[in-house]
Formats: sequence, structure tokens, C-alpha cells
Amino acid sequence: MIRETWKHLTSASTMSPVAPPVAPAVPLGVRVYAIGDIHGQIDALDHLHDLIVRDAAAKASSVRRCLIVYLGDYVDRGEATPAVLDRLCGPPPSGFERHFLRGNHESAMLDFLGAPAANLGWLEFGGLATLAGYGVRMPGAAGPVARAEGLAKALHACLPPTHRAFLSGLQSHVTLGDYFFVHAGVMPGRPLDRQSEDDLLWIREPFLSSPLWHGKRVVHGHTITEAPVVRPNRIGIDTGAFAGGPLTCLVLENETLRFIATHDYR
Repeated sequence: MIRETWKHLTSASTMSPVAPPVAPAVPLGVRVYAIGDIHGQIDALDHLHDLIVRDAAAKASSVRRCLIVYLGDYVDRGEATPAVLDRLCGPPPSGFERHFLRGNHESAMLDFLGAPAANLGWLEFGGLATLAGYGVRMPGAAGPVARAEGLAKALHACLPPTHRAFLSGLQSHVTLGDYFFVHAGVMPGRPLDRQSEDDLLWIREPFLSSPLWHGKRVVHGHTITEAPVVRPNRIGIDTGAFAGGPLTCLVLENETLRFIATHDYR
């Protein structure tokens, strides 16, 4: 388990030329559990939920509220997407509140459903696994446009209303204290309230290499790393669960941070 404090990070790193005036913290009495990209890995999600529930019970202290923030990319790449969405559409673990963010894969899936011929790229972007999970079979001989429209029609028929409503109602971001939670990241130098939807869902550079303070410390997924990336201005927690890596959870309380994961980092 990795544990860090803001004092340790700022004394060990010179990345950020503009440091925040105070140590980033979540609201007093609140513990936040942020979960990285799931991509249809239902066993990993269930395991991580169990670990989070045990952690909350073992470290109750003075915490009044426990929040789980899911950073998006619940669908694609893993064929258990329907099971993952069933779980997320169901009730939260007892005593927890939840925030669900939209990832670029949810956005791509909805774009395909709305305009399949214009969004054929989703099929090779992870969508084929989602289609297989819902039992949608690839059509036989057909041109690309007819093929896309046939697949979209079949997926529309298989997609439960609860899943459709869940995917359509996801948040683009959430702010808790000095932390800004988002799927991919932000455009450096642009105020958080003026970020584009495209950047929030898709950005890598120049966000990943930027030393700038963004007004909040950004917590994100989207970019796979072997272990969590902790910088003074951002924390990345996509550790490639669909590719055999762990599913990672960042735990924030007051000014401290630590991690829970389904198995050891590579």
C-alpha cells in the first residue's frame, strides 16, 4: 500500500513552479474513495468494493461521510460490461454516497448508438467486447455502413433502460475540497470552469507533462501506468485493470492520501 502526505510530496518534488497556498485537502469529516478505469472487469470491481467497505469499517475515526467517485470508462475492452453497469446501477455499499463520471468510452458508445456510420471507430476502440457482452453478433456480409447500423440497432434492442439512463446521466467532473475529479485531465492554463468536454474526456498532452497548478489538484484515469502517478498538481490512477493490472482506488482524507488496489502493482 502506498501512503503519501502533501508535506512529503512538496519537499521531494520541484515539478510545480506555482504551488498551492495550502495543502490540498478534502472537506473535513469526508473520506473519498476514487476508482480508476474499470473496463468491464466485474470481478475486480467486486473485489475492490469489498476492500473499500473493509477499509471504511476499520478506519471509521471521525469520518461522517464516505464518498466513492468512479472516474469513468466502465464499458468496452472487457466483455463483462453489462455486469459492471448492473452493479453500478444498483444500490451503493451501505453507508456510502457515489459520484459517477463519464469517460471517453461511454461517450464513444453513445455516439455510436446515435450515429453508427459516423462512429465506426468505436468498434475497434473496445466496442466489440461490449457488443459481445450484450450478446450482439456481428452481421454477415455487409458494407461498413449497413454493418454499423445493424449493430447499433441490435445494441439498442439489448441495452436495458437502466443502463441507457445511467450512461446518459454521467457527470463530466466533480469538485471536492481542493480536488477536481475528471476522467482524462484538463487543459493547462485554462480555468476549470472553462474546460472543454473534449479535453475532460480525452486529453493526455500537454496535461500529463505540465507542471502548472490547475487551481485544484486533478484526480484522473484514462492514461495507463503500472502504478499510480502522484504529482503535486495531479494524481493518475488508471493501472490497466483490463490488461491484467490492478484496479486502483485513491483514498483521500483531510490532507493525506493512500491507495487500495486489487493486487500488487507490476
